[in-house]
Amino acid sequence: MLFHTPQFFAFFLVVLALFYLLPRPARRWILLAASYFFYMCWNAKFVLLILVLTAIDYAAAMWMRRLPAGPKRKAALVMSLAANLGFLGFFKYFNFLAANLAWVMARPLDSFALHIILPMGISFHTFQSMSYVIDVYRGEQEVITDLVDYALYIAFFPQLVAGPIVRARHFFADLYHWQAPDAHEILRGTLLVVFGLLKKLAIADQFARLADTFFRDPAAHPGYLAAWSGVIAFSVQIFFDFSGYTDMAIGLAQILGFHFPENFRRPYLARSITEFWRRWHISLSTWLRDYLYIPLGGNRHGHWHTYRNLMLTMLLGGLWHGASWNFVIWGGYHGALLAVERLCGVRERARWSLADPLRVAVTFALASIGWIFFRAQTLHDSLYILGRLFSGPHGHIVWFHWQLWLVVAALLLAILEEARGWFERLPDTPAWVYASAIALCLFCLELIGFTGHAVPFVYFQF
Repeated sequence: MLFHTPQFFAFFLVVLALFYLLPRPARRWILLAASYFFYMCWNAKFVLLILVLTAIDYAAAMWMRRLPAGPKRKAALVMSLAANLGFLGFFKYFNFLAANLAWVMARPLDSFALHIILPMGISFHTFQSMSYVIDVYRGEQEVITDLVDYALYIAFFPQLVAGPIVRARHFFADLYHWQAPDAHEILRGTLLVVFGLLKKLAIADQFARLADTFFRDPAAHPGYLAAWSGVIAFSVQIFFDFSGYTDMAIGLAQILGFHFPENFRRPYLARSITEFWRRWHISLSTWLRDYLYIPLGGNRHGHWHTYRNLMLTMLLGGLWHGASWNFVIWGGYHGALLAVERLCGVRERARWSLADPLRVAVTFALASIGWIFFRAQTLHDSLYILGRLFSGPHGHIVWFHWQLWLVVAALLLAILEEARGWFERLPDTPAWVYASAIALCLFCLELIGFTGHAVPFVYFQF
């Protein structure tokens, strides 16, 4: 059941009606049942995985609650992390490791492979549960003693399958001090849902067709113009696809009275890769910072340790995205760029200068080059496309003219949001202005929205 389908909106309207009509004590049960039903619509048997991990992490935290600092408390933490990483490693990385073992042993790559279906959203809900247990161990999070409340935190359907990764202290602050959303929050949540639909159907899915055509057979589109336009098509697709999902998740949660953190902050306006990662998938980048980079030592032990920690963090971040060498290279590529910027003393600045548009263009180009490894089907294809970016004949741009103007319009809106915050002001404008904005979004959906089969969100595969 995908967010951008009529079935999901029928489901959400039923949940919304029950949530507000039933007494307050019953609401968490409604949300929990709805969340499990939502997940089971994809594959019912994998709800057992969430139930098992929920029980293990709940038990580990309750165990730590009764233990002082010491080996036994650490053992509870290790038990929880081992379970989460064990399930994640089996489902996501077993076949990757098996294929590499078979290659080393000069045997067919599928010699040790198993037919494993990757549970949807496993990377997100395991990271979310691990953050809770680690925070409990550190003394930064109170133990949640009610199993239903903790189960709801893990399975809450707006962010279950693709984030954002919500910290326990934020979720339970909303759950335990819940207040009905006011008119501004309802209007903002609705606007986010509509805007997310527009991003997904009118932009992301349109460019998905271009990116899929190019990456399916790069050799059929010779020339550097074809290569750059195909790569940029995927850059456009993945941003509007993932940020569109995030907008909808945040909006749906806000309508229910929950406040999710911002996950994207116009990343393609970043003036460096360092700034890019402060704007892109913010909940993941802050998770990697707090639970990996800082525990490794961060920048506390000199320059070379800092570069090492950046590289390790991004390599593991790349591997988190997928079980292939392409993702490892993508993570290492970003780690190297972050280290080079740190070496060169690149810093964020509040004010813009005349040179900043060029810096934005260079950063976007560097990020787009990285997306090649993220999207290409094989390492061979990645290297082939990378070579075509800087050599060969001119070729032809794979875009249509109207798609170029669509991106230009989106860029202008992003610049206006960066400078004036027009989107955040819309819920406070007169009713006719707000209604006109909603009507314009719906008109654009009708005019250019993708009408083919429902295309899953890119990050559902993670």
